[in-house]
Amino acid sequence: MTQVLDHTSPADRSTLRNPAADGILVGLAGLHGVLLLLWPGMLLVGLGLWWNANTISHYFIHRPFFRSATANVAFSVFLSLLLGLPQSVWRDRHLAHHAGTEPRIRRTPQLWIEVAAVGTLWLLILVWSPWFFLLAWLPGLAIGLSICAVHGHFEHIDTGTTSHYGRIYNYLFFNDGYHVEHHEHPACDWRRLQQKRDAHRDGSQWPAVLRWLEHPLETLERLVLPRPGLQRFVLDTHRQAWLQLTPELDGVCTIGIVGGGLFPRTATLLRELLPHARLTIIDGNADNVELARQRLGNSVQYDGSWFDPKKHGGFDLLVFPLDYRGEDREALREHLPSPTVVFHEWIWNPRGESAIVSPWLLKRLNLMRAS
Repeated sequence: MTQVLDHTSPADRSTLRNPAADGILVGLAGLHGVLLLLWPGMLLVGLGLWWNANTISHYFIHRPFFRSATANVAFSVFLSLLLGLPQSVWRDRHLAHHAGTEPRIRRTPQLWIEVAAVGTLWLLILVWSPWFFLLAWLPGLAIGLSICAVHGHFEHIDTGTTSHYGRIYNYLFFNDGYHVEHHEHPACDWRRLQQKRDAHRDGSQWPAVLRWLEHPLETLERLVLPRPGLQRFVLDTHRQAWLQLTPELDGVCTIGIVGGGLFPRTATLLRELLPHARLTIIDGNADNVELARQRLGNSVQYDGSWFDPKKHGGFDLLVFPLDYRGEDREALREHLPSPTVVFHEWIWNPRGESAIVSPWLLKRLNLMRAS
């Protein structure tokens, strides 16, 4: 008897299109379901909806995981139960977002199957535990949808679609932070999105869901301006941190302060602590430059442009604010644009020579030197 050899690879025989990448997501979808059965609660419902919608559900929309159409329909129904909402609605809205068109919900047999499944789930929860339905299930869905709305809004704010290249977030969310790259290559395997990044592309220091923190920082600055007591507190706490770093600044003659116009505390303090140094505020916001000029007069210089490493790399010291929105901060740390650089950072992120500003402000100063 002649033996027929099967030359197909294990991947070719798999029910999954891409076993290595999609198998992880399918397995985690199953784990999500198990957790909901074992420990149902408002936060798990809400956070699970947000996480799944931006990872498993999202990638399944662009790249259905299974070779079989029936398996894809079944998994779509399963995701609908996990999210508490029909996956087909999610898909139509999301694909319309990519196309730049108004969403139009297609009335397909799959949609009606998912609506029936979700409606049955809701009814069973209501009958099984009315209080859980009212106090955990519905609030959990509301929380999840609200977080998703914030997430989606801040992925496309200010300069348009924005990426976040932080390792921890992209590990937990399967490279969801590579959002610009995803829009450019929507069918790309999530494992390969990193390879699509332009080395010169800027990214936000915050994941989309926390990107609103970039804007309250400026709001807090404006709250300090008319309040002398708050100004004194902010100046005193920053002065103590700068005093710890001043011995490291011996020989610094020229200082560029990036984005320091709105409330020029750094220029105010360095003018006091390093009176021999020539200070330049680099701020592309003309209103902020004018505010700094009113407070500091001609004791410092003003550059009304946005920071450019090539243009502004000639300073002995460069100082970057906490809410710096230009080039990726990690890239700046790896390739310091000046011999000495000070970053305003969150208190939990020490680097180089570091000094805590204030536990109340959750801030520290990190001084780094080019090797």
